[in-house]
Amino acid sequence: MISTREKVFNYAFLTLLAAAVLFPVIWTLGVAVSPEITGSLDLGHMRWSNFTDAWQQAGLTQYLKSSLIITGTAVAISTALAILSGYAFGVLGVVGEKLLFPLMLFGIMIPLEAIVVPLYYDFQSQGLTDTYQGIILAHVGTGVSFGAFWMRAAFRTVPSSIGESAQVDGAGTWSALWRIYLPISRPAIVTFVLLNFMWTWNDYFLSLILVSDPAHQPMTLGLGAFSGRYLVHVNLLAAAAVLISVPVVGLYVFCQRQFIRGMLSGAVKG
Repeated sequence: MISTREKVFNYAFLTLLAAAVLFPVIWTLGVAVSPEITGSLDLGHMRWSNFTDAWQQAGLTQYLKSSLIITGTAVAISTALAILSGYAFGVLGVVGEKLLFPLMLFGIMIPLEAIVVPLYYDFQSQGLTDTYQGIILAHVGTGVSFGAFWMRAAFRTVPSSIGESAQVDGAGTWSALWRIYLPISRPAIVTFVLLNFMWTWNDYFLSLILVSDPAHQPMTLGLGAFSGRYLVHVNLLAAAAVLISVPVVGLYVFCQRQFIRGMLSGAVKG
């Protein structure tokens, strides 16, 4: 049993932690609707037109198009590869799994900064820099290792008796995947989609290296260019930052129940 003193300490600590996390968010929202361009708060004269001004002055329409193409395609391909590789490693037991799976995990352990320079020159030699195909391929390549690890663990939480019963009933490999493993592992899949979407949408470093053409740059680079041109207009920068974060926050709010289930259902157990 937890004592009253421990409960008070836990709630006090969590309250302070929540305040520390929420304070920058609330401050940014306040600055975004403030008429003061210096970044000081003036909530008595809220200016909601800051959002439209920031959108127009930063030219976020083209950046939004690029972000949707890059993120949507990369997440779709990564999810498909994660499901197939996780099913192969976690259920089918592919030949050489004990060698191949540890090699896959190197993609998680090696930091992106260690490979980005040779990655750039390889992509440049193949004509993949400043293209949607190149940045999408880079995001898929950097995310496939975690996807394989995540879905392998998720599929392994499914009782083997269920798969054996499906085989007895005549279900083939693909039928078992679509009718049994995918429905049971839906929370883990939704969680992976949300995490992958967040990582890809918020990416700045990889896009900065591989994409210099404004016609193919995502919204994060658009915000960086906007901050360079209008550094003094802090309220408009805050408004643009809020606009960029809306898709991630909205998707999480819409899928939060599935996300929490995926995080708590033992999806990361090996």
